Amino acid sequence: MRALALRLALIVLVALPALAQAQFSAQIMPPRFEDSAKPGEVYREVIEISNIAPVPLRMKVSTSDWSLNAEGGVAFQASLADQSCRPWTALEATEIEVPANGKRRFRFEVRVPADAASQQCRFAVMFEGEPTPVPGVALPVAGRIGIIVYLDVGDARAQLSVVGSGVVEEGGRPLPMLRVRNTGNAHGRIEGFIDAIDATGERWTLAPAGNPILPGVTRDIPLYPVVNDDDPIVLAFPMQVKGKLEWRGQSIDIDATADR
Repeated sequence: MRALALRLALIVLVALPALAQAQFSAQIMPPRFEDSAKPGEVYREVIEISNIAPVPLRMKVSTSDWSLNAEGGVAFQASLADQSCRPWTALEATEIEVPANGKRRFRFEVRVPADAASQQCRFAVMFEGEPTPVPGVALPVAGRIGIIVYLDVGDARAQLSVVGSGVVEEGGRPLPMLRVRNTGNAHGRIEGFIDAIDATGERWTLAPAGNPILPGVTRDIPLYPVVNDDDPIVLAFPMQVKGKLEWRGQSIDIDATADR
């Protein structure tokens, strides 16, 4: 059985130039929360911040709405979006300090109204460092990390279906893909392994990219060959793809042809 070699798609976003990344000493976990709550409940969670610098780290903390573009890039929005659930949220503090080479636990909560309809509450907890001078940059730059929260309220859930298949280019390499539509009212993220046979008769095991599929969105999900790190990957199309993928206790049967 070939060992897994996947690129993990984490929605941890550092909004600063490459030159400035070394100036931001925070490591924040987990990168996201995916959970559920009932109307009338208070959902509470903890974020852990590590400061890997030998000096204290001061950060501002806030919430933000966000959206994804067609390529999966995230845009944060400080003003309230339509039907935002951020008024339900509360933060432990809006400014924090993490000791040098130390850690801090940060708490937040979501107070779901008793009359809340089934929906998905999505927002980000934003951590922003103090502006820091960076060589080659005219103005000081502040590092920023967004921790994404997906909270299914009531009976909210994804409804995923495969509506197409094909080939996508990634890093100059062709990969099979599935076009997945979400007609539900919560996001989905397909997982698992499926079998494939390429045009030469070579058999492969494939695993989907862990990209979120938001409600009302159709998204192309690349399928990565499961191989050892040093194994060559030469795929011949068309590929016959068959098996079953899952998300949050639900499953979807796959029987498709990936062709250019």
